[in-house]
Amino acid sequence: MVKSYSVHVCRECGTTSPRWVGRCSGCGEWNTLDEERANQRTRATSTVATTSLADVGEETARARSTGVGELDRVLGGGLLAGSTTLLFGEPGVGKSTLALMSLRALAAAGQTVLLIAVEESPAQVAQRARRLGEVPRGLEVAATTSLDAAEQLIGERRPMLCVVDSVSAMSDEALGSAAGSVPQVRHVAERLCAVAKATGTALVIIGHVTKDGELAGPRALEHLVDTVVRIEGDRHGSLRLVRALKHRFGPTGEVGLLEMVPEGLREMPDATALGGPRLDVAGVVFTVTNDGSRSFLVEIQALVATGSGSPRRVAHQVSSQRLALMLAVLESRCAIDTSALDVFAATAGGLAAVEPGVDVALAIAVASATVDFAVPRSLCAIGEVGLAGELRAVSSLTRRIREAQRLGATTVIVPTEGECDVVAGVRVERCRSLAEALSVVRRDTI
Repeated sequence: MVKSYSVHVCRECGTTSPRWVGRCSGCGEWNTLDEERANQRTRATSTVATTSLADVGEETARARSTGVGELDRVLGGGLLAGSTTLLFGEPGVGKSTLALMSLRALAAAGQTVLLIAVEESPAQVAQRARRLGEVPRGLEVAATTSLDAAEQLIGERRPMLCVVDSVSAMSDEALGSAAGSVPQVRHVAERLCAVAKATGTALVIIGHVTKDGELAGPRALEHLVDTVVRIEGDRHGSLRLVRALKHRFGPTGEVGLLEMVPEGLREMPDATALGGPRLDVAGVVFTVTNDGSRSFLVEIQALVATGSGSPRRVAHQVSSQRLALMLAVLESRCAIDTSALDVFAATAGGLAAVEPGVDVALAIAVASATVDFAVPRSLCAIGEVGLAGELRAVSSLTRRIREAQRLGATTVIVPTEGECDVVAGVRVERCRSLAEALSVVRRDTI
């Protein structure tokens, strides 16, 4: 027997209340509780079969390629049968394009794939697909907002990969609430996850973000799925970073690089393609930053200028806190005073450099711009700077030096602490302090 009753659900956090109140007890927001109809079913007995783990074949737990190398890198090889992956990011960052790239590659390889377009018509999807190149015959699309229709399609076709774009626009009419509401999103995700496991389909659902850049919908959505992947990028730039925030089947530290081009997204296994013209001017220093298992050569630029009023400190793609610390260390330990100057620091190409391992390069860039001397393009600086002006060891030093050498560096400044292998063609300068590192740079400059 089914009993129907009303509950009030917060559209911001999903907290439920038996009656309407002005302020949500969960998140503290005002006027966010909406009345929803819920069904209560009487308890029934059911039989659940067990499975011996020893009898489960390895094939069912083997990742299958998505057809996009950088996405495979983030997912640890690809998607597992029956898994559910949530893909989200800012509007226009390339979520639908990335999913379409994977569908197109797998369809061209003869795999059965399905795109459930909730927000677009087949004509609109076809137009986007043709920008990526020739559309394979096996790439099928269905335009529907009905959860029941989507379940039926997945159950009948049993595709290797199914993409639902997007989960926020799909709804179940029987639930009685608007599409995109907290109960609808949770209910749709639960049923889609269940049908994916039942059919062995690798499911990718695309989600939206809030005005703060966080995943829209209930927090339970992240717990329901197996993997949460975020696409990051500036809409004014071309670089796109793909990260796994949650991954039940592998590590979450990997990052994939893509570039937005007129034809769609292009894989970038090497970040050096982001570089622009190199000018021999003061305030430019190279460093190597680690992200997951990859190392990237990053160009840090600094500029100082005489301003009016209070001096400004502007940091773009570098940590503003680390910049403030470096300015203090330069003044106290190296006699380089910027207290009356405007200081601007940024990275070139769109890659962020926020880890402590870029401290030395950031400090040298500011000192170079202040004293007005150009740092050799063949010099790379790696290391963390403490408040006493000492250089501290960083992780994966050998890997960083090899990446610097591969991209043309012949001199690398590193801390005295930290083991690293000898890299042919690279002169490694071990420095105890920032003042000593600046002396090495000035010596090489003369």
